[in-house]
Amino acid sequence: MDTDAKRILVVDDEEDLCEILKFNLETEGYIVDTAYSAEEALELDLTQYQLLLLDVMMGGMSGFAMAKKLKADPSTASISIIFLTARDTENDTVTGFNLGADDYISKPFSIREVLVRVRAVLRRSGHAVAGKVHQVKYEGLVIDQDRKTVEIDGKEVAFTKTEYELLQLFLEEPGRVFSRQELIERVWPKDVLVLDRTVDVNITRLRKKVGPYAKHIVTRLGFGYYFDA
Repeated sequence: MDTDAKRILVVDDEEDLCEILKFNLETEGYIVDTAYSAEEALELDLTQYQLLLLDVMMGGMSGFAMAKKLKADPSTASISIIFLTARDTENDTVTGFNLGADDYISKPFSIREVLVRVRAVLRRSGHAVAGKVHQVKYEGLVIDQDRKTVEIDGKEVAFTKTEYELLQLFLEEPGRVFSRQELIERVWPKDVLVLDRTVDVNITRLRKKVGPYAKHIVTRLGFGYYFDA
């Protein structure tokens, strides 16, 4: 078995769908496990997975509730999540991305679409560039780019993938004003619709997470946001 193969967990209460996804993903070379509820999934060692395909509406705990739990735990906060859902409303999509989702696929979907999106998410989240600086920091605000973690004054704080990437962008280019559109293009998946309001919500959440450093994330009215170092 390929030791470099990505591990994926499919969580859906439709057992037939789980098996179809498992078969097709394994054909592509991924290592795939299945769980038929969020509760069952939470019994597993989730840190072994690089990606979760997570149904939103399940009989017990919802996919949204499970994602919120994972993103609050530093050991699982960096796991990529693609939501699977029969609910295709703007509010649900915004909720999903605010919880740190990497993508959102509406049922019914084609297997080909799932494979393309899985490949794209894993490519975005899994590549590392040799020779790059592995730590970005401002005073007590430290990003570990290898472990994908954030420390604030010596304490590790759980960040969603979106929050992490926003903060990393700000710290790497302090003083530069990013428009909402630039942030959408740099941080969010290319194949999804992201509203300006979604950006604002994530900036608000980011400010809350960084605590005493919130004042450094500045709004430039009419232009966007920047990090004032």
